[in-house]
Amino acid sequence: MHIQFLDAATPSAGLLVSLVNQDALPAAIEPVLAEGARRSRFAGKVGQVFEGFAEREGKVVRVALAGLGAADAADRAEAAEKGAAAVVARYLVSGETSLALDFTDAGLTAEEASRAVLAASLRSWRHDVYRTKLPEDARPSLTTIEVIGAPEGTETLWSGEAALAEGVAFTRELVTEPANIIYPESFVARCQARMADTGLKIRVLGVEEMTALGMGALLGVAQGSVKPAQLLVMEWNGGAEGQAPVAFVGKGVCFDTGGISIKPAAGMEDMKWDMGGAGAVAGAMLALAKRGAKANVVGVCGLVENMPDGNAQRPGDVVTSMSGQTIEVINTDAEGRLVLCDALTWVQREYKPARIIDLATLTGAIILSLAHEYAGLFTNDDTLAADLTAAGNASGDRLWRMPMGPAYDKMIDSPIADIKNVGPRWGGSITAAQFLQRFIENGTPWAHLDIAGTVWTDKPGATWDKGASGFGVRLLDRLVRDTLEG
Repeated sequence: MHIQFLDAATPSAGLLVSLVNQDALPAAIEPVLAEGARRSRFAGKVGQVFEGFAEREGKVVRVALAGLGAADAADRAEAAEKGAAAVVARYLVSGETSLALDFTDAGLTAEEASRAVLAASLRSWRHDVYRTKLPEDARPSLTTIEVIGAPEGTETLWSGEAALAEGVAFTRELVTEPANIIYPESFVARCQARMADTGLKIRVLGVEEMTALGMGALLGVAQGSVKPAQLLVMEWNGGAEGQAPVAFVGKGVCFDTGGISIKPAAGMEDMKWDMGGAGAVAGAMLALAKRGAKANVVGVCGLVENMPDGNAQRPGDVVTSMSGQTIEVINTDAEGRLVLCDALTWVQREYKPARIIDLATLTGAIILSLAHEYAGLFTNDDTLAADLTAAGNASGDRLWRMPMGPAYDKMIDSPIADIKNVGPRWGGSITAAQFLQRFIENGTPWAHLDIAGTVWTDKPGATWDKGASGFGVRLLDRLVRDTLEG
């Protein structure tokens, strides 16, 4: 979506949209539109949209009103997002190619207005690459949004939000692509192409390097696939020289059959997005680089496929992780934690990060607990928990803190190895987090985000359509802004 800031709408803008507060129609609105809004029960509530036609300067123009809710509501930024996004959702395939979004009567701050523009951009994202027979009236037509009447400073803030929008779009692209298109090597190649000339330093460790490092857990997952594993490292040094970075670590299982512990056939196609954690890390790193974040951040993605080949690891196998801890593989479908544990060990020993946040579509159990409304937050540090929760509330990528403790830890003790990769049936998301905690060294502040219920949706949300949500990018960006950039 092309966003441009103008003093007034151009003649090419086929639709004029005014953002209005609840029970506060624009003073200059035509009586026929005011009556139409009243009879349509349009009151300016958040997300409401009313459309009509009016004659202006001898021409019939298409006019819409979009509600922002009460002017004194506590969270005006979220209301602004929903209002602007509702407009784009309504007119994306309307036949209009350009609309003017008028903030004159909105009464928003520059930050709130920039959030509205961000939401409009995010809601316009579609992935129609493989749809060759899509009817013309179902194809997106809207290509341009003209922003008029925005508060002073909005355009400046938008320059940073535009980078964030690009990062979210990149994550959605990676998560949406099928597994025959995005697999470990092509994931890396796409990141290298998209991140060229951004200032990001990219490193890639292949099977030989990981074997030499002793990454038996990660490589054990990958050994059943013809697609070789990769460890993608993206380094951004925008902060003080020598300052320890924050590390983002993403689970990148580009397709998950479950391995020998194979999943049921129904719904297995969804497992193309089992790399949603890696996708979020890649999108966040792109956004940080594009906006020139004043922080040191390293992103690491462990990339594998989990396939049931004759060479695949078996239930009962024992593998040795990079940390030296041995793991009894009870269930090969609990593979994400095996990938993450070696990635976590590597990033700690290579970078000695100040904080670590891992993101993973790790367990179905978290969906049973939180449905699709929140991602699960597990952490060894109360300050990091507070920072992440605040960033989640501010960004809309919301988190709910879950318990951890020694009683859960005992559930994953193995009778023949240091640890087993699954516990009993209950508390599955917690025991998965307890597993990962065993690989955190020297008391490093660490958080695990189980995003299995939030990276893909079967219904549209405020700023996304059905499918990939891009969850995690805005969260990580907000965390960096609030805790590293001040």
